[in-house]
Amino acid sequence: MKRKEVKKMSNVLTDIKENVGVLTINKPQALNALNDEVLRDLNDAFTQLDADEDVYVIVITGAGKAFVAGADISQMKDFGAVQGKAFGVYGNDVFLRIENSVKPVIAAINGFALGGGNELAMSCDIRIASEKAKFGQPEVGLGITPGFGGTQRLARIVGAAKAKELILTAKVIGAEEAEKIGLVNKVVSVEALMDETMAMAGDIAKNAQIAVRQSKACINRGLQTDMNTGVAFEAEAFGLCFATEDQKDAMTAFVEKRKLEKFKNK
Repeated sequence: MKRKEVKKMSNVLTDIKENVGVLTINKPQALNALNDEVLRDLNDAFTQLDADEDVYVIVITGAGKAFVAGADISQMKDFGAVQGKAFGVYGNDVFLRIENSVKPVIAAINGFALGGGNELAMSCDIRIASEKAKFGQPEVGLGITPGFGGTQRLARIVGAAKAKELILTAKVIGAEEAEKIGLVNKVVSVEALMDETMAMAGDIAKNAQIAVRQSKACINRGLQTDMNTGVAFEAEAFGLCFATEDQKDAMTAFVEKRKLEKFKNK
């Protein structure tokens, strides 16, 4: 596959394969725990891929045995209230940047996704987990609340009652249960994780990217509002797509019973 050279971040590896950018959090000796430096490098690396016009889909994963085992407790233990809030705000800024990217983002969850790791995974659009992955928001067992959006995203993804159960008990669950409650889209073997993730990313990348991005935006915006407003967002996006070359090319090919080889993304 064709690869592109990218600027390297010390704690995050970046690779581009065709139209898919892969970010690997690379601090395995600390189970990829999130501190200021890792969050900064993740933000910088993500910003780089987000701005790359040749990257259509972004994948986030972790090196070693963990996706991200959580925020760095050794850094947080001596925080006061002001420092704690500032750290939470910074982490949330990074994760909101990921969530609000116009590009689809897939989390390939290879191991522990606890606390900040589960929150990072939930900021992605799609989550694929290996059968050995573990999920949870164990913060109350450490005397704190989730700080990077866990109380908000988990309730939106799995429902308020299940989110309260997981957060208030600090329970850690396996990949099978995570799939059952809708926290992850798919569970695969450890060996197949990246192949399955890249295959899904490729399926997304081959479609009309204007339509893909408008669809993501409609879903995200619609979740924050009422049905009437949501379908108005959709109607606007639907109409916009009829001004693209992709729509003209694809519908003409369909009517003419021929295969469209590639979208122009215009």
